[in-house]
Amino acid sequence: MHPMLTIAVKAARRAGSVINRAARDLEVLAIARKRHNDFVTAADREAEQAIIDVLSRAYPDHAILAEESGLSGGGKSGKSDYTWIIDPLDGTTNFIHGFPQYAVSIGLQHRGIMTQAVVYDPAANELFTASRGRGAFLNDRRLRVSGRASMRDALIGTGFPFRDLAGLDRYLAMLREVTPKCAGVRRAGAAALDLAYVAAGRLDGFWEIGLSPWDMAAGSLLVQEAGGLVSDFDGESGYLQSGDIVSGNPKVFAQLLQVIAAHTRA
Repeated sequence: MHPMLTIAVKAARRAGSVINRAARDLEVLAIARKRHNDFVTAADREAEQAIIDVLSRAYPDHAILAEESGLSGGGKSGKSDYTWIIDPLDGTTNFIHGFPQYAVSIGLQHRGIMTQAVVYDPAANELFTASRGRGAFLNDRRLRVSGRASMRDALIGTGFPFRDLAGLDRYLAMLREVTPKCAGVRRAGAAALDLAYVAAGRLDGFWEIGLSPWDMAAGSLLVQEAGGLVSDFDGESGYLQSGDIVSGNPKVFAQLLQVIAAHTRA
């Protein structure tokens, strides 16, 4: 395992311990609303700090972009070729309801390119990891995207717009067209895990609009290292900037992107 990935795994497991401990006593968990349908808990903040402590101790000159605390670090110059992109608890709404679909997501970007990824599901103790050029793994098992060739037979993951509802009509038009063209659509509520599931072949494709970089950074590398494809709605690599993402095994990806792209300017 790459040394930087080893550190990321350590940080993810540390955060997972925080989350599992909080999950045992949700009734007393402090919860705040950041904006419409967007929550943060004491577990989010404690897990994020646990991750930052591990990463900054190992790599004090690296920058860190975290969901709750924003951009920090970068050494004395305030700049770094390395940026860790962190979501300490992707799927907070699921978590506070006791719905076991949430994860820790940690990705490392080097000069704008994702190089390391960890998505850790603490409820199921599933650790998804990837290093650029070295493949993707679930625990110790090598991952490959599914081999389904037709979208008609595909199980597709998605996420509904929930923070900014301005794009809801555009999204519903996409959903309306995708649904009859595939075997089923699933919305579980944690994009990092959805992308990990594409890498594992559990989903054949996935799309969502309006995400943040920390929702996608680690998961996108998992998909790519498992042999899948990831893009924005224009088929380009700007998904971390636009927040709009399509992914899947190569054949389903192409078919799904064609459907989604038809609605990008709707």
